[in-house]
Amino acid sequence: MLTFVGLGLYDEESITVEGREAVREADRAFAEFYTSHLVGATVDDLQSYHDTHIEVRDRAGVEQDPGPILDAAESEDAVFLTAGDTMISTTHVDLRLRAHDRGIDTRVIHAPTAESAASSLTGLQNYRFGKATTLPFEWVHGADGVPGSVIDTIEDNRERGLHTLCYLDIKVDNPYREGDDYMTASHAAGLLAEHWNPDALGVVVARAGAPDALVEADTLGALAQRDFGSPLHLLVIPGALHHVEADALTGLAGAPDDVVEERTV
Repeated sequence: MLTFVGLGLYDEESITVEGREAVREADRAFAEFYTSHLVGATVDDLQSYHDTHIEVRDRAGVEQDPGPILDAAESEDAVFLTAGDTMISTTHVDLRLRAHDRGIDTRVIHAPTAESAASSLTGLQNYRFGKATTLPFEWVHGADGVPGSVIDTIEDNRERGLHTLCYLDIKVDNPYREGDDYMTASHAAGLLAEHWNPDALGVVVARAGAPDALVEADTLGALAQRDFGSPLHLLVIPGALHHVEADALTGLAGAPDDVVEERTV
C-alpha cells in the first residue's frame, strides 16, 4: 500500500488525525518538500512528532527515480508526505499512476490547502476564484518582469469577475544558488505593480495555518512597500466583489474603502 498524506499548512501538528495515524502505522515514510514546505517544522520535528524515520526525496528522486518508494510500497505499507494537501501537484499524480501500473494499492489522506486557506482567511468566496497562476522569480524564466501567461490569467479572470490566486515561487535545494528562496508578497506585488497595474487591488496572505497568520489588502503599489514577515506568502488579485467580500477585505484585511468600492458590484 502507498498512502499519500497531506501534512497541512504550517508545522508538524497541522496534519489530520487520520494522517497522523497512517504515518505512525507505516513501515516506511518518504517525503518531498520541493513543491511546498512546512516553514514551522523541520524534518527532525516531523520525525520526533511521528516517532518514525522520514526519507526526504528531491525532485529527481521522485520524478526520475521513484523505484525505492514503489519497491517499499510493493512489499510493505509506505506513506508519501507532502506539505499542504496531497495530490495537488502533477508530480504526486504521476507517482500514484506508477504505483497503480505496478499493482500497488493507493489511498489519499487530505489536509488543508493554500487555496482553501486563502479563501477562508480573506473572506473571498471560494466559488468565485478562477484559474490560479504561479509567479516565478525573474531569474527562473530568464527574463525581466512578469511572464505574459501570468498577466493573461489575471486579466481573463477579472473580465469574468473572478479572483486570481497567485502562488509565489519557491526554490528549495537550488544547485545554482546558496540557500532556499521564497518569493515574498511584497516582491510579487512590486512585479505586478511595475509590469501590470500599480492601482489594482491585491490581498496578501502570509503564513496561512500559523498562529501569526496575516492578511492585508491594498493597491499593489502600496503592498510592494510593506514587509509581511517570514514565508510562506500568497497574493490574491480580486475580481468583482460581493458586498460581503468587500466588508471582509475592509474589516479583516484593512483594505482602503475607496479601493474596495471600485471592485464592488
